[in-house]
Amino acid sequence: MNSCISAIGTANPPNRIPQQNIYQFMVKAFKLNEHDAQKLKKIYEHSAISYRYSAIPDFGFADFKQNQFFPANENLAPFPDTKKRMQFYQQHAIQTATIAVNQCLANFDASFTGQISHLITVSCTGMYAPGIDIDLIEAVGLKRNVERTCINFMGCYGAINALKAADYICRADTNAKVLVVSAELCTLHFQKENTLENWVSNSLFSDGAAAVLVENTDKRSIAQPYIKLQDFYTEYIYEANPEMNWMIGNYGFEMKLSAKVSKQIQKDIQSLTDKALQKAGLNLIDIQLFAVHPGGKKILEAVEQGLNICRCKNSYAHQVLQDYGNMSSATILFVLQKILLSKVENSPQNILSFAFGPGLTVESMVLQKQTA
Repeated sequence: MNSCISAIGTANPPNRIPQQNIYQFMVKAFKLNEHDAQKLKKIYEHSAISYRYSAIPDFGFADFKQNQFFPANENLAPFPDTKKRMQFYQQHAIQTATIAVNQCLANFDASFTGQISHLITVSCTGMYAPGIDIDLIEAVGLKRNVERTCINFMGCYGAINALKAADYICRADTNAKVLVVSAELCTLHFQKENTLENWVSNSLFSDGAAAVLVENTDKRSIAQPYIKLQDFYTEYIYEANPEMNWMIGNYGFEMKLSAKVSKQIQKDIQSLTDKALQKAGLNLIDIQLFAVHPGGKKILEAVEQGLNICRCKNSYAHQVLQDYGNMSSATILFVLQKILLSKVENSPQNILSFAFGPGLTVESMVLQKQTA
């Protein structure tokens, strides 16, 4: 008895900002001299990102005097504290999340929202209570007695945990209809302290939301392609524990992301893959597609090199990275949406998916795309 992803919707805030414009903002914010500006430029040029989205328009402005969220002066002072950032999250995350849900459910009957039995929300970039789960119920017209679960502060792998929970629910109750919603405003946590870690973090992250409908495979609500949830495997690499963390500071959430993360992933990914595939009863040769969380270009390359696979098998992840950047937990759902919407001649297609976060935690899924 399997569950499946029947539909995925995605959305972004309205500010689509070229990576080059964000680079110019960062040069001014960090007050870089010519030498350091060139070093930062290389980071941006090698990021493999063309555009990122933000609920904050300031990153695309040529002059700080235009700022709408950050103070309109060269020092960005007083720098927004965590309270102000959480207030902004509360006001703006719901907007993008609502659009994603409406897109996800667009092909279903108008009364279908009344059939949704469970709501799982995911975010590591903002929290408040009553939270985005209750705001979503009111915004999209779900039943007020829908069962709610909130997965918070788990980082980029949070959406896989949500899919895992949805899978458990649908296996336990074949009539369950589970809506998973990830909403991330990563750019809200821009840090201006002039460190290499901040240079790298501020070159990657973006804002976005994704919504997924999970239901029992035999009781799908609509005849269209779907992705079967086959198996899950998780493990953390404690040796890399200090290399990635996500802390709540006085001025937003502070990310530490070491260059050692990609090296550790490349070193251990084969062993982790063997365990995940053994649990699913498959071999690497049985996998047609990969859906790796686009945490950055080096992360994607680390997995591909560690498994000795062609980039072409992981092309959807590279495309999402180029077009959107890293939207934390929502990003893997953007990748799965591209796979779901892609036209394939051969079905089924086995998919191996990974996402990474603090721990260093590796979450994996074995999936299978099926035509209707």
